[in-house]
Amino acid sequence: MEKIIQITSGRGPAECCWVVAQILKIIIKEASTNNLNYTILHREEGIESRTLYSVTIQLDGTNVNNFIKQWAGTIQWIGQSEYRKYNKRKNWYVAINELQFVKEIIQITDRDIAYQAIRSGGPGGQHVNKVSTAIRATHIPTGLQVVSSESRSQLQNKKLAKERLFQLLKLEQVNQKKALVKENWQNHNEIVRGNPIKTFVGSDFKVQKNNRNYKSRRLSLKNEVRDILSKE
Repeated sequence: MEKIIQITSGRGPAECCWVVAQILKIIIKEASTNNLNYTILHREEGIESRTLYSVTIQLDGTNVNNFIKQWAGTIQWIGQSEYRKYNKRKNWYVAINELQFVKEIIQITDRDIAYQAIRSGGPGGQHVNKVSTAIRATHIPTGLQVVSSESRSQLQNKKLAKERLFQLLKLEQVNQKKALVKENWQNHNEIVRGNPIKTFVGSDFKVQKNNRNYKSRRLSLKNEVRDILSKE
């Protein structure tokens, strides 16, 4: 299963762009630990060295949904700015968004490929002109076509045509994903500051356990009990 996420600074300052770069390192490391494959589809470099305005990553694996649930949302970093030493601000926020496909990604399957034997062109004398050894492969859903005529073996040309068509279709998939990234550029302006799903602290970027949700539930339960007792 494939999923695409975007880590964005929300067009924030250099500090937020630095956080994006740190989050990318952690996600790559944890993805490998969780047996997930990753591909970086797009990077928007920040002004400062080793910073990123945003990065878009494709994750692939059986546990990808659970992995994204642990990361999607607002990420907070608590720390002193290295770019503005006298800045009193200590809380910086970035966001991780799951991108949804606007168009269905092309599915590559053997049953959608039609093969046609054709005569080879070019040099080779009478043998080339009379024997249909070249193969045209057509992806029926999209109409994309490739031709293979390098070999005098029809079977070998069919194999080469199939590989070439798969490469062409994968390139089309990449182009669709790049268009998706462009369409979701507006996410850079939509960071919710508060109630972070993860919080990191200090220049060493250590994770901080967040007990806010537990405290909120405990306080809510306490209020419910008080309301019940007041009605009796």
